[in-house]
Amino acid sequence: MFKLIIGNRAYSSWSMRGWLAAKQCGEDFEEYVVPLFDAEWEKRREGDEFAPSLGKVPILWDGEIVVWDSLAIIEFLADRHGSALYWPEAEGARAVARSMSAEMHSGFANLRRELPMNVRKSFPATEPSQPVRDEIDRILQLWAQARARFGGTGDFLFGDWCAADMMYAPVVTRLITYSVGVPSFAGVYMKHVLSHPHVAEWIDKAQDEPWVIDAYETHKAA
Repeated sequence: MFKLIIGNRAYSSWSMRGWLAAKQCGEDFEEYVVPLFDAEWEKRREGDEFAPSLGKVPILWDGEIVVWDSLAIIEFLADRHGSALYWPEAEGARAVARSMSAEMHSGFANLRRELPMNVRKSFPATEPSQPVRDEIDRILQLWAQARARFGGTGDFLFGDWCAADMMYAPVVTRLITYSVGVPSFAGVYMKHVLSHPHVAEWIDKAQDEPWVIDAYETHKAA
C-alpha cells in the first residue's frame, strides 16, 4: 500500500490532481493531509518525508520509492497499473491529451495567481484581468478541440475520464468558484467533471476541513 501526502483539499490544486490519479488506479492507499502554511509548515517541510520534493505536495511514497509532482505521479501509476487507465488508447488522442496535460502543468500562471482554488467558496462574477481572460480562452479552446476531435459520445475531453480531465479538474472548480461565464459546451463538460465520483468526494471532504487560509477567502476584481 502506497502513501500519498496532500495539502488542504480546499486550496491545493496540485494535491487534487495527484489524489485523483491515485483514486483512478483502484489500489488502496494511505492518505495524509497536511495543512498548508500553518504555524508548523516550515518545520514540517524539513522532515525526511518531504525532503525529496523540497516540501511540496503531493508526494507519493511506495516503500523506498518516492514520486513528487502530480504529472509524475500520474505517469508512475500509469506505468504500474496500465496506460489505459490514464491515457486515451488511440495514438493521436493520447498525444494531444499528454500535450494538454503538459501545458496545464507548466502554464496559466496568471489564472493560478489571480483565481486561486477554493472549493468551499463561490464569489460573484467579476471581469478577470486580460491576462487571465486570455488564459481562460486558451483553456476553452483546448477543451473545444479535444471534445470535437476525440470526445465522441463520452462525457469527458477524450470520451472516457483520463489524466487530462484530472489535470484540468481544478480549473473547473476555479471557474465555478469565481462565476466565470463559459460557452454551453464547456458548461456541460464542467458538470460532468463535478459529477465524477472522485471529484465529488474531494470537494465533499474539503467542506469539513478545519483549516482556513485567509488570503484565499476573499476575491477582489482585477
